[in-house]
Amino acid sequence: MDSLDFGKMIGGMVANLIEWAPSIIGAIIVLIIGFWIAGWVTRIIDRTMKRSNVDKDLRPFLLSLVGVLLKVLVIITAAGVVGIEITAFAALLAAAGLALGMALQGTLGHFAAGVMVLLFKPYRVGDLVDIQGTVGRVAEIQIFNTVVNSLENKRVIIPNGLATSGIMTNLTVNGKLRVDLTVGVAYEEDFDNAKRVILKALDKVESRLPDEPTIEILKFEENNMLLAVRPFATDETYWDVHFNSYKEIKKAFDEEGIKMNYPTRRLLN
Repeated sequence: MDSLDFGKMIGGMVANLIEWAPSIIGAIIVLIIGFWIAGWVTRIIDRTMKRSNVDKDLRPFLLSLVGVLLKVLVIITAAGVVGIEITAFAALLAAAGLALGMALQGTLGHFAAGVMVLLFKPYRVGDLVDIQGTVGRVAEIQIFNTVVNSLENKRVIIPNGLATSGIMTNLTVNGKLRVDLTVGVAYEEDFDNAKRVILKALDKVESRLPDEPTIEILKFEENNMLLAVRPFATDETYWDVHFNSYKEIKKAFDEEGIKMNYPTRRLLN
């Protein structure tokens, strides 16, 4: 390439730059002002949601969604200022969105399920839940997943689509749980006396709720009457009530001389 051709190329580039400069500067100005307005609108929406007591778990998602939509509108407007056909740009975005949606079909299903969880609140952060056989406390509710710290101290990540596709049990929302205990008593013991001793023992369980416990004969076994003992606890004190109730009942039975029969075997010579 000789110097004359090079000079023509440079001259053409400068001419094109001068021709496009107003549009490029205008697009940059649109982007700067548009992004500033998007941030301003997002902050106003955030303050409005706080005053309206919109759930704190839902606010970040809504703000993120509004912010993305506003910025997309700003980018489309800037593209129009440069001279790009907005209809063609929108068609390109639609085609890209369709392809992405098909590729991420399962992920988008989890996303939609996450939105439903955030909106309808079948469980909240801190609740004790049973989701798909995993029992534990909800640590996080994310857009795609629910994070649960199980009773075994395992961190379990459950896709929201799976969490909402089966039966979910919220063990916190009602405020109390029934603790199901079974206590064996020998047939020769008086039931009313055994019930009195058990009630007295349960009174020593400090973490038990004051609701009247149920104490009835559950069934007759080969060696004992099996009693159903049903005190109440919160989701936080459930296991304290469970274990301490058994301890106090055993101690009370020993003090009162209430017997439990055990199977015996006779060995023949």
